[in-house]
Amino acid sequence: MKSRTIQRFREKTIEGALLSSALATVLITFGIIGVLLFETLEFFREVSLWEFVTSTQWTPLFQDKHFGILPLLCGTFLTSAIAMAVAGPIGLVSAIYLSEYASPRVRNAVKPALEVLAAIPTVVFGYFALLTVTPFLRKFIPELSGFNALSAGIVMGVMIIPIIASLSEDALTAVPMALREGSLAVGATRLQTSLRVVLPAALSGVGSAFILGVSRAVGETMVVAIAAGQQPKLTLNPLTSVETVTAYIVQVSLGDTPYGTIEYRTIFAAGMSLFVLTFAFNIFSYWLRKKFREEYD
Repeated sequence: MKSRTIQRFREKTIEGALLSSALATVLITFGIIGVLLFETLEFFREVSLWEFVTSTQWTPLFQDKHFGILPLLCGTFLTSAIAMAVAGPIGLVSAIYLSEYASPRVRNAVKPALEVLAAIPTVVFGYFALLTVTPFLRKFIPELSGFNALSAGIVMGVMIIPIIASLSEDALTAVPMALREGSLAVGATRLQTSLRVVLPAALSGVGSAFILGVSRAVGETMVVAIAAGQQPKLTLNPLTSVETVTAYIVQVSLGDTPYGTIEYRTIFAAGMSLFVLTFAFNIFSYWLRKKFREEYD
């Protein structure tokens, strides 16, 4: 009887500890959102929302101040688009190979090696983009700026490959073997089975992997801060210097901007814009996964 009471006490203690951990995570998240929202509202007491979302100039640290977020968003989307153009095809092809063609021995060796890229500090990628990729590209593109969106986007794409490859491979592997066998039984080749049967069946997971990759690219800081430059421009030219939302936050967070000023609060307004973007990507990823699961159930 006594041992049973002790066992129940231990179970309740473990259950309480797990519940406390879950609640702490939720409370911390809401706390971060609350601080971000409070400072953002203080920012919009001095700057109109219309100017923030429509102005094409971002010069809050200059004497002639303008608070248009569009140049920062343009730089963010430009580098992210380049990154996904690199990471998307390579990651998907790698996932298809690992799932459909590689032997178990090769898969067990290649997949961990691929995921080692995710363990490299992003600052190393940033200096690699600035000191190696940019000089290499300038041999073929002489007009390429020393700080540019192209090299930053390419290196970000290399950094995101493990995310897309690993998650896509998991989604492809989860497709029932019966679908593959049925396709091969009616005369389809292995490639046709992979592209026309397995990939559509795993499309929700693959789509989620791509959207998570986009979210990772949008939120990347050190690579763009080091290699893309700090010149907010409303341009789609990848050969010039641009500034992203995260790079601007790093610039202001160095400690030179006085606390409580309008310049200081710009990082919260920019951060809120970034939060809304990544939150929208994650919601879309959840909707996409749920939609395709319902279709294939």
